[in-house]
Amino acid sequence: MPLQAPPDAGTLPRPPHQPARGMRPLWLVVLASIWIATVCNVALWRELFRLPGLNGGQAAVISVALVLVITLATTALLSLLAWRWTLKPAITLFLLAAAFGAYFMMAYGVVIDKTMMVNTLQTDVRETRDLLNWRLLATVLVLAVLPLVLLWRQKVRRASAARQLLGNFATLAGTSVLLVLVVFLFFQSIASVMRNYTHVRYLINPLNSFYALGAIAAKPFQRDESMVLPLGEDAKLGASYSAQNKPPLLLLVLGETARSGNFSLNGYNRPTNPLLAKENVVSLRNAWSCGTSTAASVPCMFSHFGREAYDSRPANYEGLLDVLQRAGLAVLWIDNQSGCKGVCDRVPNVNTVQLQVPGLCDSGECFDEVMLRGIDERIAALPPERRAKGVVVVMHQMGGHGPAYYKRSPQAVKKFLPECADNALQSCSKEGLVNAYDNSIVYTDQLLASSIQWLKAQEARSAPALLYLADHGESLGENNLYLHGMPYGIAPDVQKRVPWITWLSPGFEQRSKLSTACLKQQLDTPVSHDNYFHSVLGLMNVQTSVYKSALDIYARCAKP
Repeated sequence: MPLQAPPDAGTLPRPPHQPARGMRPLWLVVLASIWIATVCNVALWRELFRLPGLNGGQAAVISVALVLVITLATTALLSLLAWRWTLKPAITLFLLAAAFGAYFMMAYGVVIDKTMMVNTLQTDVRETRDLLNWRLLATVLVLAVLPLVLLWRQKVRRASAARQLLGNFATLAGTSVLLVLVVFLFFQSIASVMRNYTHVRYLINPLNSFYALGAIAAKPFQRDESMVLPLGEDAKLGASYSAQNKPPLLLLVLGETARSGNFSLNGYNRPTNPLLAKENVVSLRNAWSCGTSTAASVPCMFSHFGREAYDSRPANYEGLLDVLQRAGLAVLWIDNQSGCKGVCDRVPNVNTVQLQVPGLCDSGECFDEVMLRGIDERIAALPPERRAKGVVVVMHQMGGHGPAYYKRSPQAVKKFLPECADNALQSCSKEGLVNAYDNSIVYTDQLLASSIQWLKAQEARSAPALLYLADHGESLGENNLYLHGMPYGIAPDVQKRVPWITWLSPGFEQRSKLSTACLKQQLDTPVSHDNYFHSVLGLMNVQTSVYKSALDIYARCAKP
């Protein structure tokens, strides 16, 4: 048989059509959205079945409705990012946000809103370290890492830019229509729950986090955050300075995470204030905070606005320390926390985080008493012409900051044992958790008593006084809620009721014409952070048009 020439390449038969390999972007988006809406929202489902006004059947119906709502809303958002180079990173972001959110909502019973997000963004390395534990790692591994391994190993079917745009638009339009339909069908049930149990809306994960971030990002459009307007430009020192023999020395101790109800001075049945009980102090039992987190409370309490007006303020203004300094006083801020949240930016300030004092700074952070070390030298470094008029020093505590309460007190003052030594609070016994927290209050008692002793040592050349006020309280497992940061309107009282303690030396009483005996008759009078700005100005006899005597809690006990 004669050999035949090979056929020309152009005449070779074409192979059968090979289908495109990989999964369509739409299916990746839908599968990720279903995973997020169901497994990653276990905190939401747990809370729905706990609500006292719902029976099991109602909770189940609302849960199904919210699964559909969350799935469709997440799909719609991801469809905007379902492009070749952004699809997997976008899903990764959603899964990680959902996993971390699920852990903190399940472990501590918190919700995620704008305040909580600001608190999270301002968390420093020490606070972050206290939150790390194996439960967090396990949760993130199961809810995010394992799905992400599957995601990044999965090939994605490619399409032309025009076809992908059309597909993304169709997905967005379709899910939007379905979302409207689901909300319409279940509107009464969903609206009733969201209206009667407002905290539930802050459990919708991770949409709660993204909404909070959006609200924070929108702030510059509401007011110019880069500008700080002057306040109290007419501030001047009052008549008590005209012929003074001893200048006033006011120590403001800014407490952290202190529950008024855990102070034995306020009636607590455990001896958490044995040292202060020996001093002639006044402890107000009905004081309330401006917020439920440091980020919310500290700027608010040092402002002249008050809680109701602070969030809606038209612009940023200087605060209490600026007015005191403008009046001519020497001002110093000493910080043993994560910063002053902007209120000390324009006055002399120092942070103790870098100090290495043996016995006080041995575990990567310093106990609060370190703020008294070298305080005389720090005050001596302030301008002498200001010191001659008067000095105001602020000490910002680490206090009872959680969840690692056991780190907040040295071994020598741990009065209550056994103590929870775990930052996974849900694994601690109620007794151990309360013991660890109460030990932080005992240490605060020691700090304040030591501060009073230091102030007494200054009486030969000054007229000293002390004012202690905490920024917010704390939940210790009541109703399965831990830590703080709940939206103010739904936060329990233990996160908002704070201790307010005053000590006045005889010299300060004489120059201010205040009576400690009179103050002790006001123990149950309602006061709040709204009073702080004006009360401190009143104590220091600073005259300015922004001072309101009606909000000065000490004015009512000043002799004419």
